[in-house]
Amino acid sequence: MDLNGGSTLARTPQAHLSTSSVPPAPPVPSTASTASTPSTSLVPHGRTPSGGAVPSQPARGIARPVVTELRLSAFAGHRGAVHPIGPVTLFAGPSGSGKSTALRAYEALAGLGAGDSLHEAFPDAVDLVPERARPDAQGRRGFRIGCTVDGPAGPVHLDLAVQAEPRLRIVGERLTGRGRVLLATALRDPGRATVQAEWHTAGATPVTRAPLPDDLLGTALLPLRVAGKTPGQLEVLAAAEQVVIALRSVFPCDPAPETMRAPVLPGEGRLRRGCANLAEVLHRTQSDCPRRHLRLATVARAGCVGPVTGIGAGELPDGTVRAVLERGERPPTPLGRLGDGELRYLALALTLLTGPGVLAMDRIAEVPEAMQSLTLLTDGLDRGLDGRQVRELLRLAAEIAADGHVRLAGTVGERSTEEARRTPGVTVVDLGG
Repeated sequence: MDLNGGSTLARTPQAHLSTSSVPPAPPVPSTASTASTPSTSLVPHGRTPSGGAVPSQPARGIARPVVTELRLSAFAGHRGAVHPIGPVTLFAGPSGSGKSTALRAYEALAGLGAGDSLHEAFPDAVDLVPERARPDAQGRRGFRIGCTVDGPAGPVHLDLAVQAEPRLRIVGERLTGRGRVLLATALRDPGRATVQAEWHTAGATPVTRAPLPDDLLGTALLPLRVAGKTPGQLEVLAAAEQVVIALRSVFPCDPAPETMRAPVLPGEGRLRRGCANLAEVLHRTQSDCPRRHLRLATVARAGCVGPVTGIGAGELPDGTVRAVLERGERPPTPLGRLGDGELRYLALALTLLTGPGVLAMDRIAEVPEAMQSLTLLTDGLDRGLDGRQVRELLRLAAEIAADGHVRLAGTVGERSTEEARRTPGVTVVDLGG
């Protein structure tokens, strides 16, 4: 691997899926020097986000790792697409423009960063190959995606070349930062379930080579393989940790009102993706997070029909938990009687107002919460919501995202696009062109 601008991905024929149908990976910026700049580790001395040992490094504390760009070089209907990701980002456009597909790519990258296998991240991989892609001489087709993660280590770029046919595997991965290739992998032997990896060392030898599994994200494995003994290794670790932290800090949320109406059995009190246990979580937040619970009641008052003085939750004689909207002197309304839009509105507001400890997600215990930024992924943010609810939810999202702890990436239909454009702090990515 040439650390001064080339890469294994760019030079090795095996790393390309089909040169006529899948565009090559973006070029690596060249750099005139091979000297390494030591980077600050993002986690305290002890363990990395993936469990590996790292040397003690003082945290810079200048920024939380966040995804700032999504690249869909060749993914389903997207070709050569580069989308900015801000604190609140909404993909807009007519049906079939690729809004959900873009969010699907983001979620898949998040899963890979959290340690999911390629089959878990892309169970429908063949359907994600660009429609006009033609197989190469070996019958291979695939897709390319990537992202940029900004944080204490500066902008770090991750790019993947995925083979979907005849067998699902990562045939090329590249991690770059500060104009340098930090990790590059390529498929050398199609008969083996591994790729050849090379990562920056800048010690007695400029690079380290080793095989890595072809169904796992190499970047997420680096903290387990890199010793952190040289400035170059520290640079690789800092970049890999930054990407892993940002991708692991994602919670896909898709409230399903039909599952949220009935009382539920008490459990650990962590909100699941479909929000079926909303009543249980509200029962927990009213005692554990009284200030956030009170703020949720204020949000409910702005988006629900009739007077709302609070949100309550309690156990029924059969041991289940039921949540209600409190109506002052009027009888409370069980959440099961609310409309679909009201239930989705309340569930989405709750996810914005809570943190990882209240959501059913893999918490990054090795990293202080002050250095993490939770990102909520919501496909169809405005589904079932009226104009007032959309307006209040967007205002809440922009307000919450302003402090940097919570971010939102979602999709909206055409009727909500103008409202999103009018909301300060919201980035609209229009896919209609």
